[in-house]
Amino acid sequence: MKKAFFPLLLCLILVLSACGNKQVSEPTGDKVEGSAAAESSKPQTITYHSESGPVEVPADPKRVVVLSSFTGNVLSLGVNLVGVDSWSKMNPNFQDKLKDVQEVSDENLEKIIELNPDLIIGLSNIKNIDKLKQIAPTVTFTYGKVDYLTQHLEIGKLLNKEKEAQAWVDDFKARTQKAGDEIKAKIGENATVSVIESFDKQLYVFGDNWGRGTEILYQQMKLKMPEKVKNAALKEGYYALSPEVLPEFAGDYVIFSKNKDADNSFEETATYKNIPAVKNNHMYVADAKAFYFNDPLTLDYQLNFFIQSFLGK
Repeated sequence: MKKAFFPLLLCLILVLSACGNKQVSEPTGDKVEGSAAAESSKPQTITYHSESGPVEVPADPKRVVVLSSFTGNVLSLGVNLVGVDSWSKMNPNFQDKLKDVQEVSDENLEKIIELNPDLIIGLSNIKNIDKLKQIAPTVTFTYGKVDYLTQHLEIGKLLNKEKEAQAWVDDFKARTQKAGDEIKAKIGENATVSVIESFDKQLYVFGDNWGRGTEILYQQMKLKMPEKVKNAALKEGYYALSPEVLPEFAGDYVIFSKNKDADNSFEETATYKNIPAVKNNHMYVADAKAFYFNDPLTLDYQLNFFIQSFLGK
C-alpha cells in the first residue's frame, strides 16, 4: 500500500503546483482565450427571409455588390461595397464614397467574379439571377412591394444592421415631421406641390413613391398633390406629358428634378414662363442625378433641399 501511495501523492503535489502557477498567470491568459472564444462563437452566417425564400448570407458582409437601387442603403449602414450599378456611380451624393468602387451590371458576370463578393443585392428584375447565385448569396427585392422606410429596414436585416436601420428611420420621421409642419405653416394647408423631371426629350410628373423627394413631400409631410397629378401618376408612380400641358399638372409649388443633359428648351417657352409657380418664384430646381433615389443618403439630401427651398434655412 505504501509503495502505491507515494506515486499518487507525488502526482497530487504536481497537479496542485501546476494549478497554483496557473492562478498567477490567469488574468492575461483568460482574457485572450475568452476573447478568442467569444469571437469564434459569433455566427459566421445568418438566414435572411427574402421574397423568394430563406437565404444564408454573411453575418458581417465585407464585399457587397449592389446591382440596382440600394447603394445608398448599404453605404448609410457602413458596409463595404466593391461593385455598384451605373446609376449609383453617377450620383453626385455617392461619388466620393464610391471612388474606389467598380461599376458593374447584371451582365458583367466575369467582372463580378473578379470582385469576389460575399453578397449581391439587386431588384427582382435583374438578369442572370441564377448565375449570380453561383457567385455569391444573392438577394433581390421587388420595387414598391414595401414602403421605402420598410425597405431600408429590410436592407438592415439583410446586412445584420437592423438596429442601426431602425435608429435612422426613427430620426428621419422626426425630422420630416418637424420640417413638414413648418412648411405647411408657411405655404398653407391647401397649397399643392408637383414634382416634375426632364429626361432625354420627355417630361414626367410623379406620384408619391418614385423617388425625387415624393416620399418626403407626400407620404411624410402630407403636402397636397394636384388632382390632375393624382389621377394620372399616383397608381403607376409616374406619368409622361408634353410641355404644352405642363401648366395643367403644375401645383402652387413645383419641384423640378432637372437633367442638364436633357432637352430643357421648354423653359424658354411662354407656356412655361406663364405657369403661376414660375411667375411666383415657387419653382425649385434640383439636380436630377442626385434626386432619383429614396435611400437614406438621398432622402437626407432631399430633405435639406426642401428645407432650404421652402423655408430658406
